[in-house]
Amino acid sequence: MHAAITRNFASIPGAPRLSGGRTLEIYLVGGAVRDKLLGLPVTERDWVIVGTTPDAMLKLGYTPVGKDFPVFLHPQTKEEYALARTERKTGPGYTGFETSAGPGITLQEDLLRRDLTINAMAETPAGELVDPYGGKEDLDNGTLRHVSPAFAEDPVRILRIARFAARFARQGFHVAHATNTLMRSMVNNGEVAHLVPERVWAELVKALATETPARFFKVLAACGALETLFPEFMPLARDNTADAHGLAAIELPVLQQAVTLSDDIAVRFAALVCDIDRGTTTGFGNDGLTALCERHRVPNACRDLARMALQQRAQVQAADSLSAVQLLDLLTTLDAFRRSGRLDQLLLVCAADARASQHDFSGAQLQQALAAARSVRADNLVQQGLSGKEIGAALQQQRIAAIAASLSQS
Repeated sequence: MHAAITRNFASIPGAPRLSGGRTLEIYLVGGAVRDKLLGLPVTERDWVIVGTTPDAMLKLGYTPVGKDFPVFLHPQTKEEYALARTERKTGPGYTGFETSAGPGITLQEDLLRRDLTINAMAETPAGELVDPYGGKEDLDNGTLRHVSPAFAEDPVRILRIARFAARFARQGFHVAHATNTLMRSMVNNGEVAHLVPERVWAELVKALATETPARFFKVLAACGALETLFPEFMPLARDNTADAHGLAAIELPVLQQAVTLSDDIAVRFAALVCDIDRGTTTGFGNDGLTALCERHRVPNACRDLARMALQQRAQVQAADSLSAVQLLDLLTTLDAFRRSGRLDQLLLVCAADARASQHDFSGAQLQQALAAARSVRADNLVQQGLSGKEIGAALQQQRIAAIAASLSQS
């Protein structure tokens, strides 16, 4: 198939030409081909070039950007074009590889190094599919299957397959039994321990952005990686049965409700932490959250919102029963006067948590109290001749009065 397809490049108008009049052999590869076949929007396109060298690419005006292997930016579109390459395992972890990108490497060899069959397809500029490893059939059957035993050489692929399972859960995708077995062997061999925190967090963020993020953790539990990467989840998985594909019945009701309310990753991460807290007999606690965030280098904004949700969500959900004094104290504790945006995020987390318990919560009263308290301005008190501690005391009392008046009106 490959030899027949390459002849089509000579008839493509404007195809870049190498010395001797030979055209570049360019293929669209990976996720763009997969998503196009699934009828999904293609947001990013990756290209592979076969049969050329870095020097030839430079002469054609491509800009080099790759460090570990030759990747170039197209002179006009600025899209990335990588030379076809192979990889050889040289050490543990996902960085222990030696790559080769010589002009003799074929498209099939380049596709063979990829993780899943559905990601190992290519398309010519003429729109012809190159599918040497059965990706289209697996796509039609909703199967996430490794391309070759080399899958086991890169532990990041465990995270990727879990993330793809989450992304395509609505389409009924499942992990092939043989692939799950291979993933288990990788866990048993200690490969997962070599994953760097930043890479784990990056994959978690992508999983949280899907419609069914719980699937990510179910796949990790099924292959045994959950205990190493996210031990906090073990109480949620240990006491539950497994489905026909060996997936632990991990339920994350707060996170799933948050998915319907917000696409903010900080909100979804905080909801996830609330699920962990709800699923443990003694509660998650500040120390557990700190350990989780340090292990995976969680950004401060996500960590702080999650901590606030752990500590304050019960009080926030009871806001309708609080007095004006208590509401002002709560707003102060939440640092709402300086960070009203984070309060909005917290209210979404609290709403998701309440819905998971089949309770109603809107947060409107707390927002109303904040608006009323903000209507009291310190500069007006200065104009009245107050100074120093007098301003703070007066500001406190007038804010309470403003909140009380707002509550009485509502």
